[in-house]
Amino acid sequence: MNCIIIDDEATARAIIGQLCSNVPSLNVLEEFPNAIQAIKYLNQNEVDLIFLDIHMPDFTGFDFIETLKNPPKIVLTTSDANFAIQAFEYDCIVDYLVKPITLERFQKAIQKAEAIKSTPVPKVDTNKVEVTSGNDLYVNIDRRLIKIDIPSIYLVEAKGDYILIKTDDKNYTVHSTLKKIEEKLPDSIFLKIHRSYIINVDKIIDIEDNSVLIEKDVIPVSRSNRPELMKRLNLL
Repeated sequence: MNCIIIDDEATARAIIGQLCSNVPSLNVLEEFPNAIQAIKYLNQNEVDLIFLDIHMPDFTGFDFIETLKNPPKIVLTTSDANFAIQAFEYDCIVDYLVKPITLERFQKAIQKAEAIKSTPVPKVDTNKVEVTSGNDLYVNIDRRLIKIDIPSIYLVEAKGDYILIKTDDKNYTVHSTLKKIEEKLPDSIFLKIHRSYIINVDKIIDIEDNSVLIEKDVIPVSRSNRPELMKRLNLL
């Protein structure tokens, strides 16, 4: 595997390089003292694996990952064990090595990397709708995956580059679009009634003229969406 090393400390880069020399399958292409230089290199070259330090001046390892459109496999190398949970929210990160790194532990990380197919994994953006599973919707907020019970959602409102998801218990502001979350929500209970609103039809309390009352929110219904709303209601 072709790899690069990113660490602001020369000694740390030398140690990782020495560890790599003990693994025949690894080919170190370049070493970089900061993420900016590495980004410029990756704009012109492809690699299979990156050894990445978390704590670097001005530009952290996580900041670096966020800049990559299709990050390769990444092994984090750090003296701080406190970011392990945060690290594994990124699918591209295959292991988390805490310095000082032993050869045995290093080789286990390489085995993990080699076991994963080399297809690039899209980066995880901060604050976005991630995935649905059954009755659950997962959103990524501040690099934490938050599970939301789909039937508990009563309203989704577009707010510029964000959406506001309102549930029975809590509200969530997520960097996403109304169109994207509409694709994730089951159309059996959710309906877009306005260019800025999606509602849970089961949560409607009252309908008057061109608006609906849902929980404590009065939501406008666009003229074009009203016929579909009326078809969805169990009218007497």
